[in-house]
This record gives sequence, C-alpha cells and structure tokens, in this order.
Amino acid sequence: HTKSMNKIRNLWRLSLTLALSLCFTTLLFAQKTVSGKVTTKEEPNGAPSITVLVKGTTTGTITDIEGNYKIAVPDDKAILVFSFVGYKSQEIVVGNQTSINIALEEDNQQLQEIVVVGYGVQKKTDLTGSITRLGEKDLNAGTFTSPLQRMSGRAAGVTINQAGGEPGVAPNVRIRGIAGITGASDPLVVVDGIQGGMDLLNQVPPTEIESFDILKDASATAIYGARGAAGVILVTTKKAKQGKTTLEYSAVGSYETISKRYEMLTADEWRALATQRGLDLKSTDFGGNTDWQKQVTRDGYTQNHNLSIGGGTSGFNYRATLTAIDQQGIIIGSGYTNYIGRLQISQKALNDKLTLTYNANVGSEDRRFNNADVIGTALGRRPTDPIYRTDGTYFIDNEIFGYVNPYARAKEMVDGQTLLNMFGSARADYQITKDLTASVFGSWRKTDLEYGQFKSVKTTLGDARDNKGIATRETKQSDEQLFNAILSYKKNFGDHNLDFTLVYEWQKAVYQGFKAIGRNFINEATALDALQSGNIADVQAGDITSYKNDQTLLSYLGRVNYSYKGKYLATVNFRRDASSKFGENNRWANFPSVSLGWHISEEDFLKKQNILSDLKLRAGFGITGSQQALGALNSVRLVGVTGTTYFGGIIPSFGIKQNANPDLRWETRQMFNVGLDFAFLNNKLTGTIDYYNGVTSDLLFKYRVPLPPFPYNELFANVGKMRNSGVEVTLNYVAIDKGDFRLTLGGNFTHNANTIEELSGSIGGVPLNADYVRWGGGGTVGVASTNDAMQYLIKGQSIGTFYVFKHAGVDAEGNQLLDDINGDGVVESGDASKDRYIAGNALPIFTYGFTPTASYKNWDFGMVLRGVYGNDIYNVRRAQLSALSQLGQGNVIKGAAETGIRNISNASDYWIEKGSYARLENLSIGYRFKTENWKLIESLRVSFVANNLFVITNYSGIDPETNINGQDNDRRGFGTDFGLYPRTRSFAVGLNVAFK
Repeated sequence: HTKSMNKIRNLWRLSLTLALSLCFTTLLFAQKTVSGKVTTKEEPNGAPSITVLVKGTTTGTITDIEGNYKIAVPDDKAILVFSFVGYKSQEIVVGNQTSINIALEEDNQQLQEIVVVGYGVQKKTDLTGSITRLGEKDLNAGTFTSPLQRMSGRAAGVTINQAGGEPGVAPNVRIRGIAGITGASDPLVVVDGIQGGMDLLNQVPPTEIESFDILKDASATAIYGARGAAGVILVTTKKAKQGKTTLEYSAVGSYETISKRYEMLTADEWRALATQRGLDLKSTDFGGNTDWQKQVTRDGYTQNHNLSIGGGTSGFNYRATLTAIDQQGIIIGSGYTNYIGRLQISQKALNDKLTLTYNANVGSEDRRFNNADVIGTALGRRPTDPIYRTDGTYFIDNEIFGYVNPYARAKEMVDGQTLLNMFGSARADYQITKDLTASVFGSWRKTDLEYGQFKSVKTTLGDARDNKGIATRETKQSDEQLFNAILSYKKNFGDHNLDFTLVYEWQKAVYQGFKAIGRNFINEATALDALQSGNIADVQAGDITSYKNDQTLLSYLGRVNYSYKGKYLATVNFRRDASSKFGENNRWANFPSVSLGWHISEEDFLKKQNILSDLKLRAGFGITGSQQALGALNSVRLVGVTGTTYFGGIIPSFGIKQNANPDLRWETRQMFNVGLDFAFLNNKLTGTIDYYNGVTSDLLFKYRVPLPPFPYNELFANVGKMRNSGVEVTLNYVAIDKGDFRLTLGGNFTHNANTIEELSGSIGGVPLNADYVRWGGGGTVGVASTNDAMQYLIKGQSIGTFYVFKHAGVDAEGNQLLDDINGDGVVESGDASKDRYIAGNALPIFTYGFTPTASYKNWDFGMVLRGVYGNDIYNVRRAQLSALSQLGQGNVIKGAAETGIRNISNASDYWIEKGSYARLENLSIGYRFKTENWKLIESLRVSFVANNLFVITNYSGIDPETNINGQDNDRRGFGTDFGLYPRTRSFAVGLNVAFK
C-alpha cells in the first residue's frame, strides 16, 4: 500500500504542477476579456462544451450549458479558435471587439462516428463486421466497482452476468455464447492498446471509460487471431482536450440492503416441527432464539470518488486522475477498496508529423473475503442455538461433527488479499507522407498479489480446532510485455478508397508464485506474519509450493479495407500466430477473414425517397483461435509429487502427473455473419439485425485415457466440436423531440442456440470419449450422502443440460422416489443410466434489454430493464434446506414439512425451476444546474440512481441470476444455485462538478 500510494502522490504532484503553470501563464498575459455565445444548427439557443482557444497560447475555455463563454486575450491582434468534434473550426481576429457570437457549421466528414476496430479506427459507415459501440452517454450510471457493470443490458449479443453481490467481484461477460468447454469463453480485453484478460478491466476506473467497442463476429475479431475466438472488448479511456485547463470531480455514494433473504424456520417454528417429528429437544434445544442470517449480515455501502485535471495546447495534452472505490459488503468482514492513479500525456513534434503518447497506471486493490459459504453455514444452523456460551466464548455443539458457529466464522476469520498492479505504454506515430503512417507501441504490465488467511481456533472451523490454527500466505506475480510495429496506408483514388494495415507483434508473459501453510501456533496474534511460529512437525505434503512459467506469442497480420463510391465495401484480414503453449507440431496457425458491405441507400433508385435514411447490408466469414483453456506447460510431460513414504523420515515420491501431447493445437472458431443496418425517417428510427452461425472445432478437453499405453490417466487433447448460432436485434426510436423535451426508446434482443456436435475421437489409435461426462463444476446435489451429478456433456445437446432422474414421490420413510423410465424394474444409478432424462437446460432461449432515455430542460432520465427467458435452474440450496433428516442438527426452509422429503439420494427434476426473470437493473434521474453566473464552477450535475429495484420471476431462490460463465469445474456450478453471496438493492446520490 505504501509503495502504491507514493506513486499515486507523485502522479498527483506532477499534474498539479502542470495545472499551476498553465494557470500562471493565463494570468500573466491576460489584458482584455472577450465574451459571447456559440450556437449550432442542432443547438440554436446555445451549444455547450465548445472549445475556445487563443491561437498560439495555452489560454482557453469551453462554453457552458447555455453556449456562453468568457476568455482573457493579450491584445487586439489575438485570434480566437472555435472548435468541436463534428464541426468546422473557425478563427476570428478579436480586433476591438469585446463580444463575439458565432455559429459553427457541421463537418460532414467528422460527423461520421468513428469506431475502434483493432490496430486502428474506421468510420461506422464503412464497417463490414459486427461491432457494437457504447459511448459514455450509453453507459449505466451508479456506484460501480467494475466497468463491465456499466455495460449491463446495453448491447445485443453481449451477456453480462452478475451472480451474487460479493464485493469487488466483476460480472462475467460472454459474447455470442460459450466459446469452449474448458474455460475458453472470456473475451480479449484491450485498453488503449494494452491487451489482457478480464482482470485488466479492474485496473480501469469505471468513471474513466469514454467508450466500449465490442467486436463480435469472426470477420471483426480475426485481426486478433489467436486471442479473438471469444470476442474482443476494446476500451477507450478519457483523454485530455486542448484548450482550457480543466479540474473535475465526481462522487457517487450508495446505501445497500439485501434484496431478498431465505425464509427459514424461526426458533418457535423449529421447536414445533421438531416436537411433531419426535426429536429429543433436551439434546437439541439450547434455548437460543437466533436469526443467523441477520447475525452475519449488515447494511452495505459503496462510494466512488474521481478527481481529474487536464488540458493542453494543439501540440501538448495531458490528463491526470485519481480514483478511490470503497465497498462495504453486506456480510460482516467482507469488503473491497481500489485506489487508482492514471496519467496520460500526448506530445507532437517534428512539425506535427510525430505524435508521442504515454500512459501510466498504478492501482492498489484490497479485498476482504467472506463469501457465500458464510450464508450457507448460517442457514444450516438451528435457530435454537445461541451465539455465545454463558462464559462468553462462542457456542459449539460438540455432539455434531464439524459444527461451525456462523457468527464466529464471519467475525474471526482473516481472509483477504492485496493486489498492486501497474501498467504503462508508449506509442509513437510518425506521418511519413500524407497517406502513410508508421507506428510503434510498447506496453508493460505487472501485478503483485499477496494473499493471507488465518483460521484461528475462535472461528470454530473443524480443521482450525483440530490443528490449533491454520495460516496460509501466498504470493503471485505476473509480468506481461507487448510490442508491435504498425504500418498504415490510406489513399483516395477518385471513387476508390484504399486502407491497409500491416502489423508485427510480440507478446511475452512470465508468471510465478509461492505458498506456505503453517499449523499449531503458540501465539495466534502473530501467526499470519510468522509462519515459523507454528509446529514444523505438523507440515503436510503440499504445504509449501512454488511455480514459475512463461508463454510467448508471435504474430504477423495484415488488413485491407476497400470501398467504391461509398457503396461497395470490402475488408480482408489475415493473421498468423505462433504460441509456446502448443505442441511442437502445431505452434503456428493461420486466421483469415473476409467481409463485404453494400450501402444500398446510396444507390440511385433510393435517392429520391425520404423514408429510408440509411440501409447497409453486411456479410462476413472468418476463423479465430483460442488458447485460453491451456496453461503454459499442458503440451509436455510433467513429473510431480505423487505422495509420501516413511523411510527414516518422510520422503516424497515422484511420478508422472501429466501426459505429453506434441500434437496439441489451437481451438478454432469459424463464424459466418450477415447483418443489416438501417435508419428511417431522418434517423428517427435506427437499428441493426444480425444473424450468425459459428462452429468451434478441436475443442480442448481433459480426457480419461487407459493405463497403459499412457503413463498417466488424463490427457489434454483436441477432439470435440460445438456450434453457436443466433439472432441479434438492436433498435432505437426517437419518440418525442419537441423543444425542451426528448424521449428515446432503445432496446436489444438476443437469441443464441448452443449445440455440442462432437465429443469423441481418438489419438494414437486410443479412443477418447467424453459423452455423458459430468460437467459444470459444483456438480453434485450436496445433500446427505449423495454424490450424484446434475449436468453432463451430451452429443446433440447444449452445454448446461440437466440430465437427471424423474421425481416419483416420497415413500413412508420420507425417501425420495425415482421413476423407472425404461421400465426394467430397477432404477439404475450411474452417469449413463437409462433412467435419466433431459429435464432442462441452464442456457436461456433469449435475453433482452430495454433502455429508454429522456430529457426535459436541465433534467435527464435513464433506465435499464433487462432479463432472460427460457432457462432452468437447479435449486441445490433449496434441496439442501428441505431434507428433514437434518432437522435435529440444523434448520430447514419454511415449507420443507409439506414436501415430506426426509432423504435425497439422487439428482431429480423435483429441484429444477424455471429461471426466467425481468430485472429493473438501473434507474437514474439527473439535474444540471445553470452555472453561467457562478464564479468558480463551470458545470454542476446532481443525480439519484437506484439499482436492482425489483425482479419479476417465479424462481423461489434469493436471485434467479446464477453463474452461467461456461467454465468447467467452477465451484459455483453452472446454472445451479449452490448459494449466492446475497445481491443488494442500492440507492445512490451522485455529484459531477467541473471548475472554471
């Protein structure tokens, strides 16, 4: 923390020095004041945020919300430059004027929206791939800890899934479905050219996002080749603008409460049911009246502060920001803080032919864990158990094996991590000729994680009591470097426009870590910071581990864009990648794509009509790759510790822990996309419709193999095939645009169908079969002695298929009965039992979002209503809390007695529920004050934001939004409710102020 805060202070001092220098220069030369108003065709009463600059100086300002400005000039010879993106700049000599009013004219070329497409930008009208752009005005408002939360419900084909409300945990994002079956579905994230995984987004303040550009189809993502199979999220952060030095501050604070709780038996209800079922209250009723859920939870809050300073001239710009995020979780002991400092500098040189850009970012995250396991423990405790014994120590029922006091677990547990992350980049762009530009870019990213956990005897956890305390310390470091060189050429030949890009890229990452565990501490106060104070005789195999590995990616790529008369468009990409992760026989792979566009509205036969404003047809096909499912060494044979023996002492034994596979190769995703972009009634109604069909081949999966011929019983191999196809629709309609009132209705719809087409094959003549294998993590019902899975990979079905037994009632002893589906007189157990059937699926049929906005004078309004339809959820938590056999040792949910189920031995359809829901995700109201007569404040806006106001659903759990990230062996399961960190309902107040 000390190192990170020192770096943040240095960044702040640098920014403050630059700001004071600019202000001093302005005061020194100011001799005359000029004021006036700037208008445009769209803003005839006054255009806000227009830059007014004294040419050749750093003196500048921007117009206020009414279009007014006031600026100091040195003399009558001064020239004022009025500029704004999308309008032609105008220069006016001051002369003897003290009031200058001006109307800016549109620049049709600049008004065309620019979209980031990877290694460059492109006009939106020239796009041939499927790309969604979300500008700052399109993003959600509120107190957020992750930039992804600002995208939720906003983009078709992009699923933002927030399972639970654990502090600092970012939602999952999936672009056009699940891309693989072994954790290969996270999109690539690129922040101002720096490439990384989803964790890179946590290092960007949510308030510093200028835009997201989401590349969805293969013709768009193929430019990223080996990393583009699951889609690409391009993030552009806010940059400084030339003109007046700006000082801005924003703050949002929210109050959070649990939106829904489990309805458990109260102490009196428990006693009544226990008596009814013949339990001995003398040994189970300890006189308590405890609401364990209430005891381990509290109200939460989140606050987000952002301070920025920036400015510059036409040749030099800078922006420095400090961000602080603080979140108190609703489970006691949980929380999250994130402090981020950023500095961006842009400098022109060599007669403005050379542009140098620097970015530096340093952040410190602190996360205090107390996850959903605390809630699970609380739900399972009898309400008649007290929190404390009469002597003041935590209550424990010694007659129950593994008894844990939930309050002690939450209060006494030390469990958290600190992450120091730094990244920076430097870019040089040199304009060789008017049409030819050369660029070099380099970035470096480093993270240092320190994790600590101490389970003292006071936590009442069984292993902590048995071992007289357990302490764990762990460190992880990553060092990622990237370099690329880019050559870009843009040329107009009459009706022909040509744009090509050539890139060489090199990436390397080094990862290392260390972990140590200590037990049996004499002094618990220093245990976590002095592992050596534990008993060395209690060290177990695996208590001390370390690792180090690296991976390298080498790439060559090219892209050509061509258009004829703005009507006929074509884009061709080709990328060749080599990765050190793969077998020596398949290091290199090629990733091509081609897409075409037809601007139908530019044809002569549509020129004379006035209904259709724009119509463009797009089609494309491409191949992308993925290496996410693999670690750095999955293609080679590895040897490791397989156990211990005693021969004059404890001696570890070694053996083969991983088979070699020199033929291990890339997962590849081929996708076809056809889309239609349209606008009607002078852009009053705009929208996009896309159809896609993508096939992922050579799926990476860990197969069971025989011993021999293999020395180890598992093998990573490429065998399977999976298809994702679907339809995406986005619509925006300006319903009202009269005077001071404007109402826009926006929405999106996505349907995605997933099918596993192949799972079996062979390698070296040895058959590999993954049909009817357990998948989806969590995997078991988790009640009593059952170890029965719910989800399986099945050829011809989709990921997330529930393959279970059919509930057939309850017998006299309360045992759940199962239907003999195949009628052979026996209900067979096992994964491929003929008495199982497909009872549902965790994936929804479609998702949707409704995003209306409105403004009236200085008021603005926004809303996000989103939902899913057609998915199923296996309610494991309800099954766990309904088994009446555990009543003597724990609690049950209200209504459990009516089910009459005492024991649950197998996964059945009885616990599968419909998971469709509609959630009012975000509601915001803002007011912008008139500040033209204020001395210090340029602009001021206050807002009220509510999140998760209500959920419409038939699901009986606390929240229907469960984990559907598509990663096998995820402990949270897939479309299964094993218990979530409770989601909150929040109410926030925000402030945005810019100073003069």
